[in-house]
Amino acid sequence: MSSENKKTRRNFSMIFRFIQLIVALVFVFFLSFFVTITLKTSHPIDYIKSAYFTDTTKDKVIDEYANGRNERKAAAKNSTNVADRKVNSEEKVTNTITSTSTDDKLKVRERIDASTFMGKIKRLRSIKQAVNEEMLDKEHYVVLEEIPLSLRRAIIAVEDSHFYSHSGFDLSGIARAAIVNFEAGHIEEGGSTITQQLVKNLFLSQEQSFTRKAEELLLALDMERNFTKDEILELYFNTIYFGSNFYGIYDAAKGYFGVEPKDLTIAESAMLAGLPNAPSVYSPYVDYMLAKKRQLVVIDAMVKANILTKSEAEKVKVDTIILAKE
Repeated sequence: MSSENKKTRRNFSMIFRFIQLIVALVFVFFLSFFVTITLKTSHPIDYIKSAYFTDTTKDKVIDEYANGRNERKAAAKNSTNVADRKVNSEEKVTNTITSTSTDDKLKVRERIDASTFMGKIKRLRSIKQAVNEEMLDKEHYVVLEEIPLSLRRAIIAVEDSHFYSHSGFDLSGIARAAIVNFEAGHIEEGGSTITQQLVKNLFLSQEQSFTRKAEELLLALDMERNFTKDEILELYFNTIYFGSNFYGIYDAAKGYFGVEPKDLTIAESAMLAGLPNAPSVYSPYVDYMLAKKRQLVVIDAMVKANILTKSEAEKVKVDTIILAKE
């Protein structure tokens, strides 16, 4: 068989697989949604109207914690001592839990076991508690205001350009990624949104199955309903893997450049923004030249998104990058 015929067959095969994937995702999503609602109530319409997936008792406690967290964020803006902010944060959490009744404390502290089907349903119903359990012991948590705007915009430009307009998943992004991968002949872009990546990092394994993908979509939709876009972005920055065993923006900024996130330059931000795509490949400690090439891709995306002008981009491209372990 000629190489041209092989290439044609491969192209048709990729198109057919893409169509299969889209159809399967849509089918599994609606099937999973229907099964979940059916298990929860015999009156699905009324149930949805009354705000589906809500646990009033737990949400009340978690909301009190969230309010305390917002107070901590406001206090953090006026403080220059990071250690003091951490102590105040721990005191706020303690006070929030102490102020609740004994029954409520037990409910909050009873961790969600999502290893069973009903446990997964419970996690969907109590997404705020599930997130709280994963993040409460997070060391070096960084509030969004301490993450440079250039880095936030760069991540959105290369990872999820429709982040502020979609509801958890982006069909146009999936289609765009499929086209890019088709033209490249290999997987170069993923179709997951920032919200999907967040729930995968928080709750799910790396297993590639329709069941896991359906659960990811449901969790992403529930995250979008219970958290603001900025809260989702903040959680994302504190959980995403940046390669070289650095989880979260604080560890990545310190580990790669020896600075806190708020002190990152635009050039450093652009390099970090390129890592989540393939952190084990693009880590500058693994292959600096690949990391640099990926940084240039991010900078070009920032120009396209009107984050940088062309002249600003040219200056950023030649800015010196000094790694912490050099």
